[in-house]
Amino acid sequence: MKKVKLVKEEQELLESYEKGEWVDVPGFGKRKKELMSYAKATVLKNKRVNIRVSQRDLELIQRRALEEGIPYQTLISSLLHKFVNGKLIEKGKGAGKR
Repeated sequence: MKKVKLVKEEQELLESYEKGEWVDVPGFGKRKKELMSYAKATVLKNKRVNIRVSQRDLELIQRRALEEGIPYQTLISSLLHKFVNGKLIEKGKGAGKR
């Protein structure tokens, strides 16, 4: 098998992993599936919508998207998708209540 030459950063990551310094992230599998479904919904875009929002709302959306690690347009698309499919639940309301 051919040995791959790693740059310094890659080598450090590999050594850290091999020493057992990495731990599983709780709920990673569920979160990964969730993000994959967002990505798939984003890829299937075939229509464009232009809307006006307040600067403050846009900044808050962009901040939240940064926290989630996704582009803000993807976050907006995901929220719309959840809303139209009845899966967006208001904060403080129980499951099944909309």
